[in-house]
Amino acid sequence: MSDDLRRNMALFPIGIVMKLTDLTARQIRYYEQNGLIQPARTEGKQRLFSFNDVDRLLEVKALIEKGLNIAGIKQVLQLQDPVPEQTEITVSSEAKRKELTEQELHQLLKQQIFFSNANRPSEHALIRGELSRFFH
Repeated sequence: MSDDLRRNMALFPIGIVMKLTDLTARQIRYYEQNGLIQPARTEGKQRLFSFNDVDRLLEVKALIEKGLNIAGIKQVLQLQDPVPEQTEITVSSEAKRKELTEQELHQLLKQQIFFSNANRPSEHALIRGELSRFFH
């Protein structure tokens, strides 16, 4: 599986994303309403987030902590990535997601955090700092 496909695979329900980012469901939905993230939706309308979505939420959180408002954050994110990839649910990615056990998902997350993003070291440091508390 390619890294781009894995990073954009819809894997995490909002409850897990809340734990990973320390954001509330309301905050996450607000950022979605303002176009900062675009999680995929299942047929039952459940939001599923990708690694890219989690990265983006952590970046939004860091920018808010620095004092930027939503308009400023949109401008910063647009400069970094003018056309963000929308998280998609394909037949193959949905089948793969359903096959993953919680332990496999945990291992995939750990691998993604610690062994990827070589070409984006600043994001790597942000993610490692925010999410390292989940790995003992």
